[in-house]
Formats: sequence, C-alpha cells, structure tokens
Amino acid sequence: MKNQVKSACAKAVQFAEITKNLIRKGNIIRVKKCLSVAEQMLITGNIETKNVISNIYLFSVSTFMEMHNCSISNLFPQSLKAEYIKTINNTSGV
Repeated sequence: MKNQVKSACAKAVQFAEITKNLIRKGNIIRVKKCLSVAEQMLITGNIETKNVISNIYLFSVSTFMEMHNCSISNLFPQSLKAEYIKTINNTSGV
C-alpha cells in the first residue's frame, strides 16, 4: 500500500468533519478537545497552518453551527473565538 500524504487543506477538512460529527452526537467533551487542538495550532502553527485553521476548519465548523442553530461558540478557546469574531466582522463588512 502506498503511503499517501494528505495536504494541509485536506487534513483541515477532515478535522472539521470530525468536529461536526461530534457536535451532531452531542459529545461536548470531545468537541472541546478538538477546539483546543485547533486553538493550539492557531497559536503555534506556521503561517500556512494558521491560514488553514482560520479559512477552512473554523469556517466549516462555524458555518455548520450557524446552519444548525448550535450555540457552542462559548466553547471556543480565547484565540479561536477571537479569530471567529474577526472572520464574522470581515465577511459582514464591519
């Protein structure tokens, strides 16, 4: 079997899908863990990692939450929540 290397974008999409599935199942403890991992990647990652977390992971998870009227944004760690708010403000023209 070939060792397949996934791009950072593909990994972020997969990570977002895992997080959304945990939200669907109501597994808040694991959701918090995923958000914490994303927070650490946002803080300590290189520019590419930070962009992928912000533009792919956070966008996917927050869009899912809004579409399903989920109110778990209070579970976002501080830096991830700040990035979420920044993203909302940028897309709304504020």
